[in-house]
Amino acid sequence: MVKHTKHTYECGTDEAGRGCLAGPVTAAAVILPDGFKNNTLNDSKQLSEIKRDILKPVIENDAVCFGVSHVFQEEIDEINILNASILAMHRAIDKLNTLPEFIIVDGNKFKPYNAIPHKTIVKGDSKYLSIAAASVLAKTYRDAYMNTIHEEFPMYNWKQNKGYPTKAHREAIKKYGTTKYHRKSFRLLPEQLKLDI
Repeated sequence: MVKHTKHTYECGTDEAGRGCLAGPVTAAAVILPDGFKNNTLNDSKQLSEIKRDILKPVIENDAVCFGVSHVFQEEIDEINILNASILAMHRAIDKLNTLPEFIIVDGNKFKPYNAIPHKTIVKGDSKYLSIAAASVLAKTYRDAYMNTIHEEFPMYNWKQNKGYPTKAHREAIKKYGTTKYHRKSFRLLPEQLKLDI
């Protein structure tokens, strides 16, 4: 995870919450300084919540700049989750106070941003520090938002499942119905099979 390219202002970007049934998809964009090192930093999915929470202020303090953006459920339902994920990344890059010369993106889908050259990298969050940093910020900011809306609808236990389609979350949807935070374009419950006898 010590790959650096020749670009001075290379921005890494990643999103969190793409597979969730409720809440926003959240993206972050990060430009790290040359020579940045951190032995803990890795793909956010490989890190414990405690490690992500420790890394968040380190990334924010040490980064040349960073941006974080939510795209909420109404917009996800309107434009679909792939477009919403890319839009969240574009909006996170919009918030950078230094214009990147090159953009590296976790995954295999992206749309050009302001004619800045970019590269998509599958599993990029485990290969490039700036993408790993973006994955940590996207996840921690999204988790904090889900913890907040948990207070409004505690029966869905978003503090625990963060809106992912866990069995308990689906059971709560079955019991209580949906909320304004649910993505209506998603299959919120598995289709029930009926036997015609």
